[in-house]
Amino acid sequence: MFSKSKINEPGPKAEADRTRPPEGLPPKSSDFSGSASKSKPAASVLSSDLTITGNVKTTGDIQVEGTIEGDIRAHLLTVGESATIRGEIVADDIVVNGRVIGRVRGLKVRLTSTARVEGDIIHKTIAIESGAHFEGSVQRQDDPLATGRSNSAAAAPASSQGASNPMSPAPMANAKPATENS
Repeated sequence: MFSKSKINEPGPKAEADRTRPPEGLPPKSSDFSGSASKSKPAASVLSSDLTITGNVKTTGDIQVEGTIEGDIRAHLLTVGESATIRGEIVADDIVVNGRVIGRVRGLKVRLTSTARVEGDIIHKTIAIESGAHFEGSVQRQDDPLATGRSNSAAAAPASSQGASNPMSPAPMANAKPATENS
């Protein structure tokens, strides 16, 4: 008796025109795929059956469950409970659940209750949970990532003494030649 008029419904040509972007504009993708391309990629996972001999470097995130014999540089590094790392770790954020033998340098360093660390930790902020095993020294620096491996020992005392003793850098600079002459 009553029927819906087809005046307001798009026909096949009108429907195709609606899905096609206007001239000069890139095709519109769904809202979800656009936000997914802007988000950072998932962390690279190095599984427990993987052993790497050599250095690992990335600007992204790494989760280590296996064994690495070498240095690691990353944005966020998570050392899994089954992981063992023999080498220096340098990252913005470091979470240690497993074993690390070597120097740890990071802006934020966290040792969980299952962590086993043998080496020095240079950090801006640190958290050590009850039950974590740690053998080494802990040193706070405003920028622990800026110092290199060879000059971090010389830069750390100078930054910790600050401006209170302006003569401290000069004796440190002359300390090595004086030792060689003795």
